[in-house]
Parts: sequence; C-alpha cells; structure tokens
Amino acid sequence: MTHTVIHISEAEAESDFASVLARVREGAEVVIDKEAGGPAIAVVRPAKDRPRRLLSESIALAEARGSTVTLDEGFSRDLESAINSHREPLNPPSWE
Repeated sequence: MTHTVIHISEAEAESDFASVLARVREGAEVVIDKEAGGPAIAVVRPAKDRPRRLLSESIALAEARGSTVTLDEGFSRDLESAINSHREPLNPPSWE
C-alpha cells in the first residue's frame, strides 16, 4: 500500500470529519492545517497494531538483559487481579 498524505484545512475537517476517517481507514495520513497552506495542527493516521509479548517472553528477555529483579508472591496476585478486572469487552461510546 502506498503512503498517501492529504492536507486539508481545519474548516474542511470540521465540516466532514466522516470523510477524513474514511480516508484514514483506506490507509491515508491526513494532515489538518490551521488554514489552507498554513501550519499543521493535527495529523490523523491509521493506528498500528502494538506488538504483544507473553509474560514468559518478558521474563526471559529481562533475564537475558541481566535483570536481578525478584518477582514476589504479591506480583502474581496483582497481575491476576489486573487481568481479571479487564476481561469484559471494550465497548467505547458511539460518537454520532
């Protein structure tokens, strides 16, 4: 996919933000300028997938880097609690 950069004015973005998002979904980067040809005030681009790592991989990486940190009993309880508190699917509000 080619990297397309589109410049639009703030007024254009305000008047039809749905089309801005449609272009971003298609892979474009949209630069919102204060006015036509003016300074940029925002950049909207497709979100990148964040790399994920298993806890076991994180521990192995820490050991490989010479970490001397000791994970105590409380760590596993805290980690399990954090995981369990976020098991529900994320349902962000609709912005219509």
